Amino acid sequence: MHPQLEVLLKCVALEEKEQAQRYQLDQSHTLKQLKAEGLALHPLIITRKSFGYADYPEISFKLAFPPEASLFRDGAAIECFITGEEPIKGVLLSLDGKAGEFRLFAPDFPDWIEDDGVGIKLAPDTRTTTIMKKTLGELEQNKPLFKLFEQLHEEVTTPVVPSTIKEQPLQWRNGQLNASQHTAIQAVVQNEQLTILHGPPGTGKTTTLVEAIWQLVKRGEKVLVSAPSNTAVDNIAKGLLQQGIRLLRVGNMSKVDSAIFPHTPEGRMTGSRQQKEIKELKKRAEEFRRMALKYKRSFGKAEREQRNLLFKEVKSIRTEIKKMQAYNEEKLFEEAQVIAGTPIGLYDAGVDHLHFNTLVVDEAGQCIEPLAWCIFPLADKYVLAGDHFQLPPTVLSQEAMRLGFNLSILEKAIASSGNVYLLNTQYRMRPSIAGFSSNYFYNDLLQTAAHLADDGPHITFIDTAGSGNDETHGPDGVSLQNEGELDLLQKLLEEIQPDPLRTAIISPYAGQVSAAKERFTNGYRISTIDSFQGQEQEIVIVSLVRSNDDGEIGFLKDYRRMNVAITRAKEQLYIIGDSATIGADPFYNALLVYTEQRGVYRSVWEFQ
Repeated sequence: MHPQLEVLLKCVALEEKEQAQRYQLDQSHTLKQLKAEGLALHPLIITRKSFGYADYPEISFKLAFPPEASLFRDGAAIECFITGEEPIKGVLLSLDGKAGEFRLFAPDFPDWIEDDGVGIKLAPDTRTTTIMKKTLGELEQNKPLFKLFEQLHEEVTTPVVPSTIKEQPLQWRNGQLNASQHTAIQAVVQNEQLTILHGPPGTGKTTTLVEAIWQLVKRGEKVLVSAPSNTAVDNIAKGLLQQGIRLLRVGNMSKVDSAIFPHTPEGRMTGSRQQKEIKELKKRAEEFRRMALKYKRSFGKAEREQRNLLFKEVKSIRTEIKKMQAYNEEKLFEEAQVIAGTPIGLYDAGVDHLHFNTLVVDEAGQCIEPLAWCIFPLADKYVLAGDHFQLPPTVLSQEAMRLGFNLSILEKAIASSGNVYLLNTQYRMRPSIAGFSSNYFYNDLLQTAAHLADDGPHITFIDTAGSGNDETHGPDGVSLQNEGELDLLQKLLEEIQPDPLRTAIISPYAGQVSAAKERFTNGYRISTIDSFQGQEQEIVIVSLVRSNDDGEIGFLKDYRRMNVAITRAKEQLYIIGDSATIGADPFYNALLVYTEQRGVYRSVWEFQ
């Protein structure tokens, strides 16, 4: 086996092991610790129970407090638990603020689901790791694909030469595109194997991809669209639907955007004969379930057997529903010009017998490599889009990270391919906000659209050095916060009087986010930087938190996280931090110098 395949398989195993240990709820890893690390949500207030997709139990819930939940992404594997009972596996469908929804892989709701003390915690995603192992194990048998794998893993000693493309006369659907977007779309249309679309913040990556896919479809291509998160898939799907493309959105989703639902297999079935038949089957399943539930927890052998038989019947009805859905989907697969879903959503949809000309992976900078190989066999050509200078994929195992597991498929491809097309004009921020990122991350190649010219300072650094506002551990003893920075933030808000709906408060630290949510309750968007990737706001205030005598900056060291933080603001960016703590680091020193030159430098003492 190819040594790099062995390394990836080892990384998958390490990550699986780390997840199992990290998410364990036992004597040595208490519920309090899991909550503190953002790995458990507890207690839940159950607001609704229903049977959803393929007749699985689905539960809506609220929380009494805004959680730190950046790891609770849509589609995350979870377990629903209560003390003294066997936990039940499931999947998180959505979580927005204090409200969420999850699905259980069980014949019915557990008897205890509405008791006090029910919670959910993250669980090892064995489904995904099993698929990744299988895919990597079979990769060498797929000769053309394995050749691409070898190309991506070659030691590149000579500089990669950019490809030249022949400008072809295209009829543009979107007349507002700039020159770099035109070039990228031409490259996608002429792509013979792998093309990379590099889209820094605010450069219209989605707009460019939508036009590129429209051009491919117009040429008669069948296109597969994927991204690591449901949100990113929906984002591009909406753009394609607006262009009148016949799109099918697949994957086990419950919380689908109302604009997209009619284009899911379930939405397409609405009002059909099959849907009526499925409704009848669900009714029958409901009757069997009700009969089974007559046998409560304390029952004898005969009752237990009877209950098991009834649940067996429920299971076979569920299988029948799935078969009907699959039969119906087959026709929809054939008709669709574009099929969209997350990598596992596409893998599970069973589209491998169809022929796709091009696979487009958006947010490829957040996609770990084995996940990409799970869907690469589905198409002949590949387009990877994203920005490797923003947040990398989430990897828990330090050992796997050391072996390069957190290198995304995008980074791997960029290192060994000349087919990289940079979108070079940003339409989000004032030039003084974008300037530092452009210089530090994008070799000064990032221009700002003319209509955004600076009309005054748009970036401010507020320095807490010498004020004694040191970082502390939050009430959970794990996450960091800085009360002094929140006091200062309050004074800043009183001074600038921003519209809360146009203002975001973000921080790298979950503890600071929780503390800010408790203090500022009038409509501000308050979030970790990680959760805010892909979003923007008129005014953004970043609280850096770190303030200590040792110059310890922890994971502020991941400069890509800061690149995300400082490129979210459209009009005004405020950064609150301690120059004495962060200034010894070359990146933050450069940021401080830049702010003094292009913006406003203020001291904490001005707010006393």
